[in-house]
Amino acid sequence: MFTNATILITGGTGSWGIELIKQLLLLDPRKIIIFSRNENRQVMMRRNFEDTRLQFNIGDIRDESALSAVCVGVDYVFHLAALKHVPVCEENPLESIKTNIVGTQNVIEASIKNQVKKVIYVSTDKAADPANTYGMTKALGEKLILCANELGSPTRFLCIRGGNVLGSSGSVLPIFIKQLEEENQIRITDKKMTRYFVTPQQAIKTLLQATELGNGGEIFVMHMNACNILDLAEVLIEYFHKKDVHILEIGARAGEKTHEVLIAENEIPMATVFNKDLIKISSSNSTNQNSTVPAILIDTKQKLMTKQEIKELLIEGGFLK
Repeated sequence: MFTNATILITGGTGSWGIELIKQLLLLDPRKIIIFSRNENRQVMMRRNFEDTRLQFNIGDIRDESALSAVCVGVDYVFHLAALKHVPVCEENPLESIKTNIVGTQNVIEASIKNQVKKVIYVSTDKAADPANTYGMTKALGEKLILCANELGSPTRFLCIRGGNVLGSSGSVLPIFIKQLEEENQIRITDKKMTRYFVTPQQAIKTLLQATELGNGGEIFVMHMNACNILDLAEVLIEYFHKKDVHILEIGARAGEKTHEVLIAENEIPMATVFNKDLIKISSSNSTNQNSTVPAILIDTKQKLMTKQEIKELLIEGGFLK
């Protein structure tokens, strides 16, 4: 579906964007437009990729006119741009609203105006049963996308929801490794904390799968595994052969949950297993009374990865050898 297509990626200089571009370039698109406000990252990406099919545009999704202009001739939009750090969003709720909600509406309007074929909104597990500003703004972003699909335009809109991508900006993985190397200690907010993790490669593979199979109006949920953050820390300590490491529990940050969910309880009747990688949440499934959704997606405590499984995931993602 991407052969000879023009693709726009908002926030394309982030971790998701970099891996998405790598995989899209293998599918023979005509052009990939990276739309973001981070000049330095755009310069670095231009040097690292050196591919004439990439077009870099400095811009902000808050700027409706700039967004509309860059959408001209675009076939597919991957909407990745957002304020994503939980503490930052807690401290700046109005800015979060401007970017994550108003910015998303700007993407919708620009896409409809320019007759984009399909818009894919990348969401987060924090949008399921949200407990912080970031989660609430992303949940509202999902609502806007689903409503946009009912407006009668040819443009199709869908969401894909996932947990934490290993190695992404703000991820605990590079933070833990840095703390081990420089301080011989690891600071953990709460030793009971659990999180969903996936490698960048698998996250984007699943994202592209949902893009191709989605008809519009769905929330696709990545089938991900969860682990205890303390177990992740101990895997790293063992791998790097560190001795006498001090694990310091510093307490949860503002807005931070001990356990996340990928599917909220109220979504269970609308959720069905789509395939081995994806769960589909759709209002057309609202009569489903016998959901077979894996319990792990509703409660991380149902089944956590073992330390060996965590190590294998880190090796698979290229973070450990």
